[in-house]
Amino acid sequence: MNLYAERTANIRRTWALVLGFLIVVIAIGYIVSWYYGNPFILFIAVIIAVATNFYAYWASDKLVLSLNHARPATREEFFDFYTVTENLSITAGLPKPKLYVIDDPAPNAFATGRDEKHAVVCATTGLLAMMTRPELEGVIGHELSHIKNRDMLLMTLAVVLAGFVAIIANIFLNISFWGGDRRDSNGNAVLMILAVVGIVLAPLAAKLIELAVSRRREYLADASGVLLTRYPEGLASALRKIGGYAAPMQNANLATAHLFIGDPFGAKSGGSSGWIERMFSTHPPIQERIQALLGK
Repeated sequence: MNLYAERTANIRRTWALVLGFLIVVIAIGYIVSWYYGNPFILFIAVIIAVATNFYAYWASDKLVLSLNHARPATREEFFDFYTVTENLSITAGLPKPKLYVIDDPAPNAFATGRDEKHAVVCATTGLLAMMTRPELEGVIGHELSHIKNRDMLLMTLAVVLAGFVAIIANIFLNISFWGGDRRDSNGNAVLMILAVVGIVLAPLAAKLIELAVSRRREYLADASGVLLTRYPEGLASALRKIGGYAAPMQNANLATAHLFIGDPFGAKSGGSSGWIERMFSTHPPIQERIQALLGK
């Protein structure tokens, strides 16, 4: 695995995500403007698409922290969290990120922010209480790798952009349901059906892209995190604890689930999952990640 090539590729993927979002929103605006015979709707869609991209870049980390009810962590209250992050940041050649905590007994953590100088690592109080220091090093190494690999911005942007596509589609469907002045559909029935189907499928496609990005990133962050700590068993043991905790986080949120190191909705029972569940899962199976780390 060439980590430098992956980091470069992540920059391209980020720009591709932004461009793709612009295209999708403008396409939705075009369909809606055609549907209602009002070109002004397309103009509004372009403005919204550009404005949302700017907001996603500059403020998506604040939105993510707010959605998860995170608060700043101090050195005095969370000494191990602070010192482990400080030490591993030096090892990784990164500025020490801001530290936040979520008051929640479920063990979990995530990284967010737009770049290395504006990064945040957030952990639950449950994780900080449950992990040994080597396990905590494994988790923090994983999160710092998200920052170092430059996939943090990509994953954070996906929260805002994919969610916004869903909001736009929902607004249009509500307007369609309650009625309104529409273009005469005589001779255009097929196009109208395709337009509505496109609006319905747009948020689903956006969500699938978001989830696919997350699953790929977790494997890479596991591998590169171990390069920082030089101790794969630490992260593997941490993942066992995270994967074995059945209860969901108190404020688990579908919009930000893919950012966390483990599924915030708790461990899934029933063994191996089918292809449909894997498609919509925010995380690769914990056991597969552990096996990859330990070479089993």
